Amino acid sequence: MNIYVGNISYSVTSESLKELFEQHGEVTSAKVILDKYTQKSRGFGFVEMPNDNEGEAAIQNLHGHEIEGRNLVVRKALNK
Repeated sequence: MNIYVGNISYSVTSESLKELFEQHGEVTSAKVILDKYTQKSRGFGFVEMPNDNEGEAAIQNLHGHEIEGRNLVVRKALNK
């Protein structure tokens, strides 16, 4: 399951995002999206979890969860 994570604090790294989601199950990948010119966080990212049940649990538990003063927006990513 591909999960969108928005409203991420600019100091959160891909590794810390992965660690947060690993509390709810196996994480295949976690990536905070960076600006291509400044290499600074754009405030959102994506997490890939192979087990849909674990992914749904992570969405339910982490949506609205406060990290470094910001409430995360967590939902299933839209597929193109």
